This record gives sequence, C-alpha cells and structure tokens, in this order.
Amino acid sequence: MLSQKLLLLLHTVLFLCLFNALQAQQGYKNPVLRGFNPDPSICRVGDDFYMVTSSFEYFPGLPIYKSKDLVNWQQIGHCLTRDSQLPLKQVPSSGGLFAPSLRYHNGVFYVICTNVSAGGNFYSTATDPAGPWSEPIWVDIKSIDPDIFWDDDGKTYFVTQGDEGIRVTEIDIKTGKVIGPERLVWGGTGGRFPEAPHIYKRDGFYYLLLGEGGTEYMHSATMGRSKYIYGPYEPSPLNPILTHANRIGQSNPIQGVGHADLVQAKDSSWWMVFLGFRVTHQWAYYHVLGRETFLAPVSWPKGGWPQVNGNGTVSLQMNVPTLPLVPVPKAAERTNFDTDKLGFEWQYLRNPDRNKYSLTEKPGSLRISASPYTLDQTEAVSMICRRQTEHNFSAATRFTLVSANDNEEAGLTLIQNNTHHYDFILKKSGKKYIVQLRVRLGSLSYIAAQQTVSGNQVTLSIKGNPSQYAFYITDAKTAQEKELGKLDTRYLSTEVAGGFTGVMIGLYTSSHGKQTNAKAYFDWFDYKAND
Repeated sequence: MLSQKLLLLLHTVLFLCLFNALQAQQGYKNPVLRGFNPDPSICRVGDDFYMVTSSFEYFPGLPIYKSKDLVNWQQIGHCLTRDSQLPLKQVPSSGGLFAPSLRYHNGVFYVICTNVSAGGNFYSTATDPAGPWSEPIWVDIKSIDPDIFWDDDGKTYFVTQGDEGIRVTEIDIKTGKVIGPERLVWGGTGGRFPEAPHIYKRDGFYYLLLGEGGTEYMHSATMGRSKYIYGPYEPSPLNPILTHANRIGQSNPIQGVGHADLVQAKDSSWWMVFLGFRVTHQWAYYHVLGRETFLAPVSWPKGGWPQVNGNGTVSLQMNVPTLPLVPVPKAAERTNFDTDKLGFEWQYLRNPDRNKYSLTEKPGSLRISASPYTLDQTEAVSMICRRQTEHNFSAATRFTLVSANDNEEAGLTLIQNNTHHYDFILKKSGKKYIVQLRVRLGSLSYIAAQQTVSGNQVTLSIKGNPSQYAFYITDAKTAQEKELGKLDTRYLSTEVAGGFTGVMIGLYTSSHGKQTNAKAYFDWFDYKAND
C-alpha cells in the first residue's frame, strides 16, 4: 500500500499538471502569425484548421498554415509553387497576389485569389492543403478579393469586391465559367473601399462579412445579413463589429484591424482571424513588420449577430479561454544550409532564376550567384529572404564573396520595397575588401558608413529594436562585434515607403548591371526574435 507521503506527492503532481493545463487554455498572445502575413482566410476540416495569407510579389505564393488550436500555427507549404501558376516577371512592388480565400468543399480544398498583375481572378484546388495545388482555373470577373460560396441548393457563387460594393455571381465550379449575372448586393455601411467579402449561411440568414475603411488606420470589419443571397442586406446594429478606429482603440499598439474571416471550432465556439499591424513610436505611428494575422473570440447567438471579443477590439495579450492548446515545433534560430531544400520561411523576390542558387555545390553552404539586377529594380534579383517578425530581433550570417570586379557585392539587406531598403554588403575595392552600409530611400541613395576588412569572408549582423537597426561586423581574429552604424526603422515603414508588404531580411548578391561569374557562399543564417 502506498505511503501517505507518496500519495500526497502524487496528488500534488496531479494538481500541478491539471492547473498548468487549465492555465495554458486561458490566454494567448497576438498576433498568431507574426510579420508580413496579411489578408488571412481560414477553414476547418475535422480537428484541423488551415489558413492562407497574401504574398504579393514574393515567390512561392500564398503560404499555407495548419493548427490544432487556432493559436499555434505551422507553415506546411505554399499554394503556388510553379512559375506556370504564378508569373511574376517584372511585377512591381505590392503587385502580384492580393487577398486569398481558403475553403473546403466535398473533399477538396480551394484557394481563391487575384493576380492583379497577370490574369485576374482564379482558384486552385488540392486534396491535401500541403500540395501540390492545381494550375489556376480562371474566372472572367473583373474585381478583386474573391471568395467562393456553395449554397444548399448546389449552386456555386463567386463573391467579389467591385468599385461600388460587393458582387455575387453564379459560376460553374468545374470550369470557372460565369453562368449568371454579376449582381451588386451590398455597399456596406458607408465606409470607403468595401472589400474582403465572405458569406456564411446560418439560422436561415446569409451573413455577409466585409472590410471597410481601407487597409490602414480607419480599417474595420462590418456585417450585414439577408434572407436571400442577392439581398437586400440589413446592417448589424453592432457595426463595426471590429475596429480600432475609435476612442477605445486609439491608443492600442495594434492598429488597422479588419479584412476578417470567421470559423467555427468543433466545440461550436466561433473565432475570427483578421489583419492588423503593430505600431512603434508613442506619438507618430509607424509600422515596419507589415500587416499581420490576429485572432479573437466571437459570440454568435442563434438568430443573432456576431460580436467580436465583447466590444470589437483586441489586445496583444488575450486573456480569454482557448481551445486545448497543441504546441508546434519552435523554429530553429540557425539555418545551416545543410539540406537539399530551403525551409518554407524562405522566399524569392519574383520568379527566381534557379541556376543562381545551389545547396549542393558546396555542401553546408548556400551558393547565390550574382545577377546583373539590383534591389532598386523590379526584376528577379539574386536573393532569398524571410520575414522580420518582431521589432526586437537579431540576424546574422557568415559568407565568402568570390569576386573579380569592384562592382560585385553580397551581403544582407532589409527590404521594404525596391525604393526603400538598407543594404549591408561586402565588395571589392581595388585589392582590398570593404563593408558598406548603404541606404536607398526613394530618390535618395547614399553610403552611410564603410570599413575596410581583412579578406573576402565576413560575418555581418543586424540588431533591431522598435526605433533603430544597428549593423555590426564581427572581427575574424577576436570574434568581437564592432558597430558600423545605426539607421532609423521608420524609413522602412509602410507610412514612409508605402505598399502592402513588410520588411524582409535577405541574403543578396549583385553585379550592378554587368555580366559576371561572381558568387557568394553563405555558411549559415541566424534569426532570433527577442519579443
């Protein structure tokens, strides 16, 4: 028989385990997808949730994420991974893919999207959301932000944003052919740019969710409903059901919330995913991370209207009950380039010239051959990049530049778009090598700092905080870091640079307009988020 002390110990351990499990289900941190991940759309299949976000000019296109609990997400692939699916040649910054939707119907997953630079509206299908996905099926409707809605009578509708409001059009789901008139059904509540439509059928009503106010500080989510799919739609008395463009949200570090989608969990609870952005600086707001994906609980009584988190606002720390939490593997801080494929976190800027990259030429290193293109151009530059996901972070790489000419360079970049980026590069200068910190801000371009180094191998690092980026060279002999310079983050913000993306951290090479045999071997890349 167990002793009294052992029984007491077992009870204590059991209590602590139960207490920790309960605590783990009483809150989470926003955003749930950090860094440039806008325009989220979500669906549930059984116990699993899947989500897609916009990718614009980056390749592969449309990242796909999976979760068991809506809080912890892991990327499982991209929807568009072939050049034939996603032509991005010379696509300008913030062109390409806008506002996808992700839906599941009769055993098939659908991603519905618009390539605003080539082709217009389309959908791709897959039986496994990790891929492969089909070639695009094009839909001849001239609008953006498309979704697909299947009604109970078997009819399929394309739901889109037009200039005047939301349109609904019957299509043939097998071919994408339009088989009914395009009808304007609702212009929203009066806010500008009514967009991002999703239809849900519940309790005998068609509920139409949309974004209003533009994807900026006046953004919001609103809802209407009707007994008929073509309307008329009655606006919710709770509108806007989500916004921080009011007194309650004016000082919130999360701004620009909107462009939402709804999902019901297996326990019948409702949840909303939506975009927003984390701002820096107390009085003058800037955001550099791009629009991110946030999560909020939703109360939706039978026959009533959905209410988001009680008052239509959210916070960074959400102290609300969650689904049972299922953690996902934490991303490694170091990429050693010792596999035959890059991880899903890495992307190219437009369709890559695949001959410029190799993970096998020098095992344990990534070779990037220089192209004539620079980051100032809307071309397929020689670069791989990943999102900056936190304001407080550090990034570093060690690489060797194989170069014969002064115009050839390689290194790190922080890029918002082709007119706003900070480049931290190694290049030849006669018989010497120099590290330069170079700034491009619109029509302004200059060298902020430079230093001669001892050879063609160097370790460079960047440390970021909400207001500044600091750039360091590591001394090869002493392993000590030496700061080369600091630059303000705000000049890479959306408020200054414009566009719809966020800062990406890139490994980059270029020969500045000349044909070349130059290349760089990157031994590793570190990224550590400190928030």
